Amino acid sequence: MKHLLNERIWALFRSNWQHTFTYWIVFFSFGLCVAFLGPTILDLRCQTQSTLQEITLVFFSQQFFLFIGSTIGGFFSKTLVSSLSALAASTLTISVVFAVIPLCHKLLLLAFAMAVSGLAMGIIDTISNLQLVKIYQKDSTVFLQALHFFVGLGALVSPLIADPFLSETSCVIGNSSVNATSLTHLRHRLAGRHVHNVSSVHLHTEGEVVTNVSYAFWIMAIINLPVPVAIFILMYYERLFACGSDPSRRLLDGDVLAMKTWGTTGLTEDAGHQKESSRSHIGLFSCCLLGNANSFPPSFFWLHILGGLVLFFSDGIVGSYTGFVYSYAVAPPMDLPHKTAGYLTSVFWAAITVGRLSAIPLSYHFKPIRLLIVNQVGVIVTLLLLLIFSNSSVFLFIGTCGLGLFISSIFPCMLALTEDILEYKGCATAVLVTSAGMGEMVLQVLVGSVMHNQGSFSFLLCGMIFGCLGFVSFVLLFFVQQSHKNVTEAFPNNSYTERLEQNGIKTCSAAVPNTWDMSKQKEPIDP
Repeated sequence: MKHLLNERIWALFRSNWQHTFTYWIVFFSFGLCVAFLGPTILDLRCQTQSTLQEITLVFFSQQFFLFIGSTIGGFFSKTLVSSLSALAASTLTISVVFAVIPLCHKLLLLAFAMAVSGLAMGIIDTISNLQLVKIYQKDSTVFLQALHFFVGLGALVSPLIADPFLSETSCVIGNSSVNATSLTHLRHRLAGRHVHNVSSVHLHTEGEVVTNVSYAFWIMAIINLPVPVAIFILMYYERLFACGSDPSRRLLDGDVLAMKTWGTTGLTEDAGHQKESSRSHIGLFSCCLLGNANSFPPSFFWLHILGGLVLFFSDGIVGSYTGFVYSYAVAPPMDLPHKTAGYLTSVFWAAITVGRLSAIPLSYHFKPIRLLIVNQVGVIVTLLLLLIFSNSSVFLFIGTCGLGLFISSIFPCMLALTEDILEYKGCATAVLVTSAGMGEMVLQVLVGSVMHNQGSFSFLLCGMIFGCLGFVSFVLLFFVQQSHKNVTEAFPNNSYTERLEQNGIKTCSAAVPNTWDMSKQKEPIDP
């Protein structure tokens, strides 16, 4: 049975490897944008000759428009043309933003560039996740794990490129009050998107600007250029340009991304079913607006809400931890040296990258629900131990590593699980991606405010509270999905599925009957 499952997954991958690799590469572009701003922010402050408090506004600009992009990204995925065109435009925009940033000598221009990059990042986030789910459906977990690994890879490469070009002393000549040590200290504070409590830091803004950070952005722009090129190549391969394309052509339609069904006699294309499957996409929240709300059981909406809450808190923990672990480490009772504390954010992101990489083979052998149980329990236990050993600098590094490993694969597993429960593809992905972006933005601000008012110890306490709330949401989701399953099975003649389809939502079971039940598949499906 396991051998047949692996054969089927490999058959699916061979059929769709061009699209899969393209989405993976696109997420590498997303990762480049995630991590470049923190290390370069002091040089950008000099470039715009702004105060430290003013320059941190660009963090909010990027994060807010990332949330907006995540919200609208689902609307670009109705056809293969629109989805790939949106991805090509977004990745090309990121290269243009990298190239233009060195020319932004005014703060408002830089904030606008960050807003544009955030919008592109949000669109990339939603479309890439959504399309991989639509392609692989119930086998999407392993490919989503690989997708999110490329975010970590991009986030790892970006600071390495920037580091040789960062100013070691004040990049505004004439300021003798700031030395290399204090700049390193401030850079570590800002590398994790720390945007609070900087009003008391005064840096010189007048004088001759001396910085080489422009070369780092131009290098990243060049590195990112192959990404939109790869998308254009895929569009040409799929004959989606105006000269030979059908503008109404749906994603997964006919010869596009033809999926394979494994039977006892071999592999057979099922183009007709994929044409039906292609209609499953709907935009953000439109699943709740189509038709009469009474057409859906309450569990249908609770699954979206609880799934969104799980990712709201998990991604919120990631954002707040990277943003404030440095500030926590250099304050009492830890009092770590600034250079040592600066490694914590790197350790956390390295653990997330390793966790996502290791989750790829694990997804072959374990269902998403089992991985989620382990991850959620691991996050709670790690945060509890961090609280217990809050005076141990050694365990702070161990706990940081453990937290990164456990929390790394929650997003892709949650995405695959929720879409599988709801039996259709599209709406849940848009809701979950948007909820995750909102959590990262809101909880980071909340933690910063609490730490400012209550002290550094509240950092771990906030993390524990968020972890518990996320775990409770996950437990409730587990019971609601059981209730939802009972409701759907209670309708005779699959009337629940018909109800969804009458409201414009195509279900996985309607689109690909008997594809996933290997024990019952005796003959190949006739298109």
